[in-house]
Amino acid sequence: MSTSTVSAPGAAPKTGGRKKLTLPVIMLIIAGGLALVSLVRIISGANDLTSVGQVSGALSLAVPIGLAGLGGLWAERAGVVNIGLEGMMILGTWFGAWAGYQWGPWTGVLVGIAGGAIGGLLHAIITVTFNVNHIVSGVAVNILALGFTQYLSNFTFADAPGGSSKQSPRVEEIYKITVPGLSDWMTSLQGKHWFFVSDLAGVIGGLVTGLSLLTVVALLLIPGTWWVLWRTTFGLRLRSCGENPIAAESLGVNVYKYKYIAVVVSGALAGLGGVFLSEVASPIYQEGQTGGRGYIGLAAMIFGNWMPGGMALGAGLFGFTDSLKLRGGAENVHAMLLLVAILLVIGVAWQVYKKKYVQAGVSAVFAVLLFVWYAMTDAVPSQFVDAAPYLTTLLVLALSAQRLRMPKADGMPYRKGQGK
Repeated sequence: MSTSTVSAPGAAPKTGGRKKLTLPVIMLIIAGGLALVSLVRIISGANDLTSVGQVSGALSLAVPIGLAGLGGLWAERAGVVNIGLEGMMILGTWFGAWAGYQWGPWTGVLVGIAGGAIGGLLHAIITVTFNVNHIVSGVAVNILALGFTQYLSNFTFADAPGGSSKQSPRVEEIYKITVPGLSDWMTSLQGKHWFFVSDLAGVIGGLVTGLSLLTVVALLLIPGTWWVLWRTTFGLRLRSCGENPIAAESLGVNVYKYKYIAVVVSGALAGLGGVFLSEVASPIYQEGQTGGRGYIGLAAMIFGNWMPGGMALGAGLFGFTDSLKLRGGAENVHAMLLLVAILLVIGVAWQVYKKKYVQAGVSAVFAVLLFVWYAMTDAVPSQFVDAAPYLTTLLVLALSAQRLRMPKADGMPYRKGQGK
């Protein structure tokens, strides 16, 4: 049995011959993307596309998706598929609101994290100890969490002032930060609708206006996860359990322990995403509040190739798409048709360069259809606006599927001593 996938602590990881993106290159790609969005905004006249309110709303919607995706990353890097993220988010929303309206929002944060962690622990027991199929266990956790919180609401929130069997009393909001001076300046600059400059001002303004302290915590967890998993001995051992647990065991790694830790942390992060929904996005618990964000978080993680930075970009994309309907939804989504069409044209050029003529032809057909749709209409149906985040999820996963590389032992059954 090969042990090549596990190296000694501190050893340089193999890159598989693929060049890593440096920070200047990443910043250049982001700047190019923003310039393209700015061009689309000017052509379409959808000035709310990169407004301060739009960006602020996108960030608020991206955070719970990102936290769920980060939770999925922890679990799957240890070799456990976590379809149960949705259920763990549900537990986070309920327990966060239950504790939050009684003892304050920060107590709600801690209790909500604990609720999600309990869901993660249950998933770990079922999959790691009893070796049940990970998908079956995750679906069971989702169903159990939904039914359990509905049951609890009937004799907790239903009897509380301002509550009902489907929602909690109002929770005190967590303090929000607005940088004085800079926020007003960015808002004024964005309102001038200049090419690129106003769009950059809208992005910066959205990041310094009404920023919840919990958002700051969530953003810090992304580089924190990268550092723990890729720069520490603990992280190397945890990732080895997702690549080759038999080889990890032969080097003295307690595979069960690291899988348990990873899945419990996964549940805690998903629970924190749920708390964000019930204390920041909307300071009240409501039945069905997660709205499938656990699944979208899982899609963001896959889009990001099981890496924190890529996952964050995926969550930002889905959050931005979801926020389009908040301010001039039909007009904004209509403008996105033009953006996608231009991106497809760029994709066609790249595929021709790579001599992938069939893929280039298919992309060209879709690009033409989108250009025609954009030119023949002034807005899109409201049903399409509501479905935009989910259509984006499917489209992104379909286009990025060829470059993905999941952990080699992800979802595979493991028993202690099976390599002997």
